[in-house]
Parts: sequence; structure tokens; C-alpha cells
Amino acid sequence: MDIETRYAFEDEIDKIDQFAWSELTESGFIDAAWAYYYFSVQFRENLQIARSLFPEDAKLLHLEREECDTDNLSPWPGVAVAGEKMNHDEFMARVLRISPVAASKQRAFEDAGAGYLVAVRALDREVRALSIASYEDGGLERTFRAMLRAAPTDHPGVRAFRHFLSEHIRFDSDPDQGHGALSRHLAPDDRILPLWRLLSQLFVEFVPALGSGSARDSLDLAQDGRCATRL
Repeated sequence: MDIETRYAFEDEIDKIDQFAWSELTESGFIDAAWAYYYFSVQFRENLQIARSLFPEDAKLLHLEREECDTDNLSPWPGVAVAGEKMNHDEFMARVLRISPVAASKQRAFEDAGAGYLVAVRALDREVRALSIASYEDGGLERTFRAMLRAAPTDHPGVRAFRHFLSEHIRFDSDPDQGHGALSRHLAPDDRILPLWRLLSQLFVEFVPALGSGSARDSLDLAQDGRCATRL
């Protein structure tokens, strides 16, 4: 990101960082994992859009290899065997399969997640592509470090999600070869603000304990879509 320009989307990153992650119960952290799954779907889609818009971009090709059809999260017990390749949103889908919630809650999560994806997919393709740099060049690293303030437990889904978060911090943070270095040339600006705002709202929709005041407002998302990937 441009270190001399302060963008409004950075305020949304601050908001997520300041959520009450350290106060989450085990079940609250699992609910956050359910929310993050839907984000991971749109992240992959946005990266694929960026690749289609800039097909000759070697850095984005490298990034795609790190995020899609990769074994860099394998192995993990109950999720991936040694050397198994998958998209990172597929890893998250498997985390949810070992982190079941009540049927009524799952239906609510699927409806809210589908609405979130409808809202994201309505945005301009270039804007979605530019969002990748904001995610990889510091935004998600801050978000993941904040999420890891939640207390660890022995629940297999919690352990798997914490593995996902910790490994992504490692992927993103290398100043020369990390995912930030591979994407920051996209130079995001406040056209991407809706994407970060939708994410902060999504977390609060799934985990109301994270927010307070206006942050608790329900998502203004269309409810007539359905996630292409069903759990």
C-alpha cells in the first residue's frame, strides 16, 4: 500500500483489528471460521479475476500457485493428507466439516454467506482484482493476528483454523517473496472500501459478540443468492 496515503478502507481494517477477538469462546471462534469461509471463496474469485485481467503478470501467476491447487497447507489432521493439493477455500470448507454447528445456525450462516457473495459479485471486476493487494499486503495479516488473540483450544476445527491463519501470516509477511510483495503493484484505493466493509459486517453477522453499537447492524445483503460451493 502507499505509505503516504491513508485510505478509508484502512479504517475498516482497524475496525476488524479492534474487534473483541480475545473474548471469543470456542464456539464464537468456530462461528468466525464459518464467516471466513465465505470470504475465502470471494478471495479466490478475486484472484482469478486479477489473473484474467492481467494474464501476463508473472507475480500474480506466482500468487495463484500459492493460493490455488497447492499443498502448502498440507498435511493437517482431518483436513488434508501429506502432499494433497487444494484451493485454500476448499481447506476452509473441510475445516467447517469438522466444526459442525446446529442445523438452524448452519442454515442462517449459509443464507448470510450467500448474500455476502451476491453483494461481492455485484462489484466491478477491476475493483475486485485490486482488492487482492489490500488483502495480501498487510490487511489480512493484521486481521489474522487479531483473530489469533482468541484463546486456543483442543477442538480439531479450532486447531485447523489457527493453522490456516498462522501459515497465511507466514505466507504474507516475507518482504521480498511474500504474498504482499507479489501483489502490491496492483495499488488499491478506496474503490475497494465496500469489500472491506462487507467483511467487517460479515464477521459481526456471524459473531455478534465481536461488534458493538452500529457494528451490530445487520448486513444489508441480498438474500436470494446461493453459494456456488455447498458444504
